[in-house]
Amino acid sequence: MKFDIEIDAKYLTCPLPILRAKKALFNMKSEQILKIITTDQNSIYDFQLFSKQTKNVLLIQKQLEKGVVEHYICRK
Repeated sequence: MKFDIEIDAKYLTCPLPILRAKKALFNMKSEQILKIITTDQNSIYDFQLFSKQTKNVLLIQKQLEKGVVEHYICRK
């Protein structure tokens, strides 16, 4: 999937991946896409909730090997 900004938040625990995503999204333009890579076990649920609360669109979450998850979020 095409994206505009990528953040590597592997091995960081909540709330750090969310805070990094929030900071990045704040500086992005509408309809740009953020890719954030995490290993936190709760990140799938955390980013679903974060997207609902911020009204940004969670496009897809991909579970990769060794507990790595890619989240793609479109800035509202």
